[in-house]
Amino acid sequence: MSREIEVPVLVVGGGPVGLTLAIDLARRGIEVLVVERRPRGAPPPPKCNHVAARSMEIFRRLGVAGALREAGLPADYPNDVSYRTRFTGPELTRIPIPCRRDRFTATGGPDTDWPTPEPPHRINQIFLEPILFAHAEAQGGLRILCDSEVTGFEQDDDEVRAVARHLADGTETAIRCRYLVGCDGGRSAIRRAMGATLEGDAVIQRVQSSYIRAPALLDLQREAPAWATFSLNPERAGNVYAIDGRERWVVHNYLRPEEAGPEAVDRDAALRAILGVGPDFAYELIAPMDWVGRRLVADRIRERRVFIAGDAAHIWVPYAGYGMNAGIADAANLAWLLAAHLAGWAEAGILAAHEAERGPITRQVSHFVMDHAHAMAGQRGGVPAEIEADSAQGAAARRALGDKAYALNVQQYCCAGLNFGCFYEASPIIAHDGEAAPGYSMAEFTPSTVPGCRLPHLVLQDGASLYDRLGDGYTLLRFDATLDAAPLRAAAAARGVPLALLDLAPTPPYDRPLVLARPDQHIAWRGDAIPADPTALIERIRGAAA
Repeated sequence: MSREIEVPVLVVGGGPVGLTLAIDLARRGIEVLVVERRPRGAPPPPKCNHVAARSMEIFRRLGVAGALREAGLPADYPNDVSYRTRFTGPELTRIPIPCRRDRFTATGGPDTDWPTPEPPHRINQIFLEPILFAHAEAQGGLRILCDSEVTGFEQDDDEVRAVARHLADGTETAIRCRYLVGCDGGRSAIRRAMGATLEGDAVIQRVQSSYIRAPALLDLQREAPAWATFSLNPERAGNVYAIDGRERWVVHNYLRPEEAGPEAVDRDAALRAILGVGPDFAYELIAPMDWVGRRLVADRIRERRVFIAGDAAHIWVPYAGYGMNAGIADAANLAWLLAAHLAGWAEAGILAAHEAERGPITRQVSHFVMDHAHAMAGQRGGVPAEIEADSAQGAAARRALGDKAYALNVQQYCCAGLNFGCFYEASPIIAHDGEAAPGYSMAEFTPSTVPGCRLPHLVLQDGASLYDRLGDGYTLLRFDATLDAAPLRAAAAARGVPLALLDLAPTPPYDRPLVLARPDQHIAWRGDAIPADPTALIERIRGAAA
């Protein structure tokens, strides 16, 4: 070994999930090392196109949301989703989504008035990831080892010992850490090494995907530009994502069930059918990016001191943009739990909450996504033969298909339920009180103070976001200043648990005068008065309860 590194947490994988986890840990005072296979500065693939509102809330807390808002498509480029017969053909329907210039001022339509300080942001991974990388490198106590891979690890009751190999020259580095987290993607070596397996549906759809450069394409449209443009015609069904709003695009060609695979379909002919262009149209194929849509969830996401998160733990069809975003939620959940334990104020038992909380959410979301994938497949397979006819029959067919496309897809592109409805119903560190959390769908949710739910957002009287007033640890929201919070604060102080007090005016949907918010903006407890045994509550939330 050429050298040895000792660090509290080793993160394997420097994509959006691994970087989010590392930044969150570092900002909580925990030293962390990230090992990433790609060389420094190597561009990521243009896979993920959407940062969900819940992810933007996380990035706001991490201090990087503003930089992300300034990147991606041009400020005035429409973020709409357009459904057409072909990219250059007539429009069937359009889901309006504000461009980033108007994101905080637009009203009306299905994608405004989000109950959050950070609504969604359409930005491709090629812009997102370099910003996260730079933000990570600026954090004290965070190191990134690029062009390297972790070749193996072993663990005991006290530590994990891993070996990283530098891919350029083969030199090895021994790494000793308290905890290791695999954020190394769908082919995760960490998942395999810890003995976890993926379970579910191996093939839901197959997609021939092409990353192209076509500067002339923007001006060939007869309709206004859109962030995502679906083509629905009897010949091919596909989708075109605008990457930079100028010349780069990703074109998805959704294969039919009878087609053997991407290699069996003429890529150029399919692409031209989706775009609606002839043989004289020139474009550059930057890279083929064919993929298979799956619904696979790991049978476990922890093996003692080793965890997995993101695509290493779950893979599904990327509807509603919830592949990467679910991984970012994993990272935010695990970061505060690890930091609490490593900082000394939480027992090791607090780490059991990660699997108890994120496992059920992963399964819930994966089924939402799978059900939508099946509905989408039905839509693509039901395109009428007369859809492009210049006739009354053709016009009627276009109206009918447009109505169906809007009703089905507005829920995935304006998915408040997936963003804000998730709740933790069986967590060992939440004081559940017997009331069930309200259910949610992909599009709809009900704000609630039931323990386990996301803390409902408020705009305070001075115009500030409630989330910006929360402490770095737990925060007790008090809606009745006459209630004595001293016993709970004293119990927290006795165990070293960070607990801030925030007095607020009574405001719906806060139906209890006391609500205890966790560091991740989920509710740990609520009540009408401080519990008779405040120490018992503190012991529960710090992972010390039986």
